[in-house]
Amino acid sequence: MEKETLYVPNISCMHCIRRINQALSKVPGVKDVQGDVETKKVTVAYEGADTMARVREALEEIGYPAA
Repeated sequence: MEKETLYVPNISCMHCIRRINQALSKVPGVKDVQGDVETKKVTVAYEGADTMARVREALEEIGYPAA
């Protein structure tokens, strides 16, 4: 399993974190999602070579593109 941390500048509250967690938990290969409102970062534990591309797509679809 690998981990990657993404900076997501649109995060402003816990509602944002919940929405991101819900969306990313549906992405195949994602094992865990941890978001932090203060740092505006999301850490994703995942398996699979193309999982992070799908994570970035899912974030864009819900209005939280990673920088």
